[in-house]
Amino acid sequence: MTGRRPVLAGLALAMLGGPAFAKEIGRVEELFPTYGLIGKMKAKPGMGPALVKILTAGAGEMPGCMAYLVAHEAKDPDAIWITELWDSKESHAASLKLPSVQEAIAKGRPMIAGFELSVETVPVIDTARN
Repeated sequence: MTGRRPVLAGLALAMLGGPAFAKEIGRVEELFPTYGLIGKMKAKPGMGPALVKILTAGAGEMPGCMAYLVAHEAKDPDAIWITELWDSKESHAASLKLPSVQEAIAKGRPMIAGFELSVETVPVIDTARN
């Protein structure tokens, strides 16, 4: 995540420099996600750790993905939570067509018992705390 100082510096430049620095505002806005997903899936008994490994294998290769966090419940390694932050809904949709993502889906699908929750979110960033 970006710290508060670069955001404030960009805003100050835009205010002081007028139109010459107005593009900095757009650049600052690009640093924050506009689309998010939170989901919970249940792996088949004993398959949670293997499924987590598949889910996290290519996470860094998805353009537009700003954060991809996979976790399992402390008392149930087969209950998997996925939190995603994207620069846009379109980037997320495009990621599902990537060969590496399609391969991960094909490998992981037999390990999934079901999907318990899937929610689209709008990320809210508190820039005062960064």
